[in-house]
Amino acid sequence: MFLSRILPAAAAVFALCFVAVEPTAADDDQTFSENEIVQAASGFFGTTTEIVAKAVERVFRDQGLPDAYIKGDEGSGAFVVGLRYGSGWLIRKGREPQKVYWQGPSVGFDVGGNASKNFTLVYNLGPSDRLFQRFPGVEGSYYFVAGIGVNYQRSDGITLAPMRTGVGLRAGVNAGYLTFTHEHTLNPF
Repeated sequence: MFLSRILPAAAAVFALCFVAVEPTAADDDQTFSENEIVQAASGFFGTTTEIVAKAVERVFRDQGLPDAYIKGDEGSGAFVVGLRYGSGWLIRKGREPQKVYWQGPSVGFDVGGNASKNFTLVYNLGPSDRLFQRFPGVEGSYYFVAGIGVNYQRSDGITLAPMRTGVGLRAGVNAGYLTFTHEHTLNPF
């Protein structure tokens, strides 16, 4: 008799343990694994998986699993004062890709120009509309031949980790910001 009362209660507690674990698994479904990002970035950049894996490994070690990424193209140029313009797609699991644009000024010891493919990992985004704001950052660049560069930009609890590969002749260090918008604009501010 005692056992017949305990068994259903134990089964209920056991079932609740699995239910409590389920939301964590669902949360993992909204983030991208290192392998998923390496494959997506390698295909986008058109480079070997090994080269991209080294850059991605560093970002994952610093930041963890991203909940979105942006892939697109950009161009920038500078002679002390610089401008950067780009466009691409915000990719999130279980959602349609969303077109995004970015632009921004910079100032620093920076000269030259470059055209880049940009693959940006996005952390702690929450609702997609939180992307559309300014992200300050400091960047050092040395584009002489193709390579992958990574830096971090943070604002309002969101971290962006742009990985760029491009061509051009540009060297320097600058400080500036990028503003993400729904539509293309020539105004970098």
